[in-house]
Amino acid sequence: MIAVLLVGLCAVDVVAQSDKPRRSGFEFMSAATQALQRDDEQNPVMLWVKDGARRWNDVSAGFACAGCHGEAQQSMRGVAARYPAWDEQLGAPVNLQRRINLCRERHQQQPPLGSEDDAMLALESFVALQSRGVPIAPPAADPRLAAALDRGSQMYSSRIGQLALSCAQCHDQLAGGRLGGSAIPEGHPTAYPIYRLQWQSAGSLARRLRGCFRGVRAEQLAPMSSEMIALELFLAVRAAGMPHEGPGVRP
Repeated sequence: MIAVLLVGLCAVDVVAQSDKPRRSGFEFMSAATQALQRDDEQNPVMLWVKDGARRWNDVSAGFACAGCHGEAQQSMRGVAARYPAWDEQLGAPVNLQRRINLCRERHQQQPPLGSEDDAMLALESFVALQSRGVPIAPPAADPRLAAALDRGSQMYSSRIGQLALSCAQCHDQLAGGRLGGSAIPEGHPTAYPIYRLQWQSAGSLARRLRGCFRGVRAEQLAPMSSEMIALELFLAVRAAGMPHEGPGVRP
């Protein structure tokens, strides 16, 4: 299996990235899948958005999200496009999922949710929807993020796993080619959370990254771990200025 994958990678046409505009994964999808993302009436991830809207106003935990933040359409506009970001109390960067859990723990006295829990994906999807069309703008100039950003950059460019491949080799050098019949996108995190047709479910950016790690036979990173958030931070900075599409659809 490993030999077959390596042969396939060697056969992929290399596409230079330096002189080309960045392209969202949306542009690498079929017309039918693009249409699915465009149509909120058909987009399956909107089921999670609807549940997230309900949870936003749910007072069963004692205090609803809306109790602090009010109408999400105003208060959450642009929020998803600005993460990962620094948390003063933790003294560390957090992604949007970790921020949701911190709100639950600090203000609702509720236990944290898992990265792929439907409740987490529902809330994240609902918040992400409010940033649709907003340029991705993580606070890269914040000096407190420098160490994590450097760590994420190194992770992105380092060869890992039994196949000794890096993220950059696929998503920079080979983007636009094909592997096993599938297009290789540039790997920009513009649409998360996503409904992935292969999963038949919504999923987080961490789930997609773990899939890549599994594909090169590398050790898995835990969702919301410092390593995973460092990699997510680098990807967000790499995609800065691109419009936030989330929640989206991917093959």
